Amino acid sequence: MILYLHGFRSSPNSFKARVLAARLLELGRGDEWCCPMLPVSPLDTVALAESLVANAQPAHVTLIGSSLGGYFATHLAEKHGWPAVLLNPAVVPQRDLSAYLGEQPLWHGGGSITVEPHHLDELRALRVDAITRPERYYLLAATGDEVLDYREMLAHYPGARTTLIEGSDHAISEFPDYVDDVLAFCRAADIQPPAPREAA
Repeated sequence: MILYLHGFRSSPNSFKARVLAARLLELGRGDEWCCPMLPVSPLDTVALAESLVANAQPAHVTLIGSSLGGYFATHLAEKHGWPAVLLNPAVVPQRDLSAYLGEQPLWHGGGSITVEPHHLDELRALRVDAITRPERYYLLAATGDEVLDYREMLAHYPGARTTLIEGSDHAISEFPDYVDDVLAFCRAADIQPPAPREAA
C-alpha cells in the first residue's frame, strides 16, 4: 500500500496526488494507491491513517506526505517503522498554522475547514524532535518553496535520501519529473521489511 497524506486545505484531488495515481495506473499498480480526504484534526488524521493500514492486505505500507501531510508521515514513520517520502514537508506546523485559525477555504471542490486552537495542541503532541533511521526517508525539498523554508526541512532530516530541487515552488510544479523516483523508492521500501520502532 502507498498511503498518500495531502497537505493543509488540500485533498485527494491535489496535483501531486493525481500525478502519482495516474502513474501507478500506467504501471499496473493502481491497487496499491490509497489517498483519503484527511480530517482537520491532526489526531483524527493519524487515527484514520492507522485504521486504513490495519485494514489493508497486505499490511505493508509506504507513506507519501506532502506539506502538512509530511509532518503526519514523519510521526507515523517513527511510530510504526514505515518508510516515508516527504514532499516539501512541514516541520513546525503548529507555528505556521497559528496564522490560520478560524474558517479556511479548501483548495479543491469548494467547502471549508475550521482550524481551532486545540488543533495546534494536537500538532505539538505529534512532533518528532529528531528522526531515527534516516534511511527510511526520502526528502524532496524545493529551494523556491514560497510557503515553507527548505532549510528547515534539510536540518530536520539529516542523513535522509534527499533531492534538493533548485527553484520550483511549494506545489513542486515539476513533480512529473520526479514521480518515477518517488515510486522507485516506494518499490524498494516494499521489498525491504520496515524497521521496527526503537525502544523508548
